[in-house]
Amino acid sequence: MTTVEPSNSKAAMWMAGWLTAMLTMAVAGREAVSQIGAFQVMELRAIIGMFLLYPLVRMNGGFAGMKTAHPWRHIWRNTVHYGAQFGWLVAITMIPLAQVISIEFTMPIWTALLAVFFLGEKMNSWKIAAVMLGLVGVWIIVRPSTDGVEPGQLISLLAAVGFSISVIFVKALTRTESVVRIIFWMLVIQGIIGLIPALLVWQPIPNNLWGWILLVSICGTFSHYCMARAMTFADATIVVPMDFLRVPLTALVGWLVYSEAIDVYTVVGAALILSGNLLNLRKSAPPAQKQARFEEPT
Repeated sequence: MTTVEPSNSKAAMWMAGWLTAMLTMAVAGREAVSQIGAFQVMELRAIIGMFLLYPLVRMNGGFAGMKTAHPWRHIWRNTVHYGAQFGWLVAITMIPLAQVISIEFTMPIWTALLAVFFLGEKMNSWKIAAVMLGLVGVWIIVRPSTDGVEPGQLISLLAAVGFSISVIFVKALTRTESVVRIIFWMLVIQGIIGLIPALLVWQPIPNNLWGWILLVSICGTFSHYCMARAMTFADATIVVPMDFLRVPLTALVGWLVYSEAIDVYTVVGAALILSGNLLNLRKSAPPAQKQARFEEPT
């Protein structure tokens, strides 16, 4: 890999791009799925995303440079990721955006648990404390009662678990694959997986919806590239906490755009989940990660 001079300011710039893209995709995704099915939105995202990614493919050796020695890892990763992404799109139409994003931030906690079983990582006292904080945070947000959990909350939680499983596969892929190659196969495989489901529910696309679909495609394709670039300029312990701004910013967007109220349970639960993530990050991260490669899906 090419050596990059560490720069917190450049990392912050790329993270600003990530945050902008993710906030925009939350609104664009909700608007798109409110008029056509999530399967159709995801298929259009994959197709348009391929055209958007093509310049980067050309810069990285063309289609020949996209060859992989681990096709099954890509297939398994993207099958799980497709299901998680579908759940996320459905969830943002069912519950407040702040709740979806807060629950989504349990992903690193599930990843820590899964890494013990699939990657042989050790579960130390700090990781256990982080997991417990995250679980309590989810319980406060969801507040299960005799009537059960809201479907949107359950779907969002299952999506977070799916994203964490996807991370386990990406951790293995980043040892041999570039960021562009991982995104390329994500678009190809998810486009194939979603083709038949999309055709079964396909409907004419209103003219006013194309702008939202294009935003979903742009943000869904290049948000991860922004995160990957940020990771090349600074340690994960600097970059990842910047992403925590997504929780209050999403709550603000939900309030401004959709007049969504933010209850104290969501605030307290989100604070516990983020505290668990910070605890796990600061106590588990290697001391030097200047050349860390991208390991997060979404």
